[in-house]
Amino acid sequence: MRAIVMREFGGPEVLRLEDTPEPEPRAGHSLVKVSLAGINYADVHVRGDTYLAPVELPYVPGNEVVGTVDGGRRVVGLTRGGGYAERALLHRRVTWDVPDGISDEQAVALALQGNSAWHLLFTSLRLTKGETVVVPAAAGGVGSLAVQLAARAGAKVIGLAGSAEKRKLAEELGAHAVVDSSAEDLTERILEAAGGPVQAALEMTGGATFARTLAAVAPRGRLAVYGFAGGELANVPTRDLMERSLTVSGFWLPQLYGDRAALPTSMRALFDAVADGSLKPLTGAAYALGEAARAHHDLAARTPTGKLALDVAR
Repeated sequence: MRAIVMREFGGPEVLRLEDTPEPEPRAGHSLVKVSLAGINYADVHVRGDTYLAPVELPYVPGNEVVGTVDGGRRVVGLTRGGGYAERALLHRRVTWDVPDGISDEQAVALALQGNSAWHLLFTSLRLTKGETVVVPAAAGGVGSLAVQLAARAGAKVIGLAGSAEKRKLAEELGAHAVVDSSAEDLTERILEAAGGPVQAALEMTGGATFARTLAAVAPRGRLAVYGFAGGELANVPTRDLMERSLTVSGFWLPQLYGDRAALPTSMRALFDAVADGSLKPLTGAAYALGEAARAHHDLAARTPTGKLALDVAR
């Protein structure tokens, strides 16, 4: 079969199309014929050897796929690598039938990014109606879904985005206000947009952006960290946490893979929301399998909007 194989860590050029053996059968897993392989910022960390879980080379990246099993049944699921390929193994606990009326492009946006957005808001932050929440990268994969889910739950959403085009899109998705994520006075802009300190915030950039976002959180507020896309890990100010009784939590979706209830609950909620039109995954460009390097280059440049994927049939 064809697959994208990494034999070294580095830039997008390390993603090379090769012929490889199909995955060997494993207990509790199904072999899926992949239609689309989702591309996520976590894949950039894997490629650069900065991912939370170390990987051994050679390695086939990709953590979510949509495809068919058993001669045609459509499924979407999560993998621990191996997704950028014509065939992949999916464990039954993290595989879900795709309902009629939901496209492959919509489904692949929900497995990793949709579940992450849902659990960041409702498991980590415990967001409730009437609260104000900051959502970074509000026009991105996780962010665009989080904006919609939070607004749908009755929260006031303050989005962060780096361009005027992306800020406009975040407002269209339901954000109450959107501010420039690159502004040095980010804290003040969040406070002005929210009308005061916020009860909850998401953070995925790290460095100065972490500190500026945390400074906008009200006493007894909560902040959930799920990345460091800026490349700089944040230093958590312990004294400030104690003085303001702040809660800072970390989030990594694979910690929920073994939970028998968490992901089935969120996937059912996500499918239902897409079906009734209250959640609209932003579908973006689909690249040919052999164009994985170009897809990673575009993702790192943060120019495209919508869910990026590899069309494995191409």
